[in-house]
Amino acid sequence: MTDTKRKWLVRCAVIVFILALAALMMILGRGHTVYFDNKTLEYNGETYSAKQRINVDVTGAKTAKLSKRDRGMATWIGQNFTMDLEITENKGDEPVKKTVSLKLPYNMDGIVVNLPGLLADLPREAWMSEFVSMAAETEAEEAEDEIVTDDFGLGDF
Repeated sequence: MTDTKRKWLVRCAVIVFILALAALMMILGRGHTVYFDNKTLEYNGETYSAKQRINVDVTGAKTAKLSKRDRGMATWIGQNFTMDLEITENKGDEPVKKTVSLKLPYNMDGIVVNLPGLLADLPREAWMSEFVSMAAETEAEEAEDEIVTDDFGLGDF
């Protein structure tokens, strides 16, 4: 084998290795912000009420203490998400512990999980949605309402 062929073969092998490493890092290193809601959920005409208190632990650290109508959040890297929940159904009840594992969708950055819907074993589309910032919606509406003026005074020239 000539030196020129060997150089091209090594270069191609390095490029393939870098592309494979990039693809692996894109899948394994994907970061997500997961928001937890303890809010009443209506689905198919049924109401799933918020719990009195839900404590959420992610990676062994207390992440959120949620009362009714509260939202907490955690940052997670990877697709397999596990959290420990301590659920108090009504005031004065003993808390029930539950471990939940979720497969996070690759195409969502901010994921909202409605815990009462998740705990009621509803389908994924009922309790999981993508987080949309109110500021982004407001900016989009303002851009649509923007009035274009003629700065040079040329009119319809």
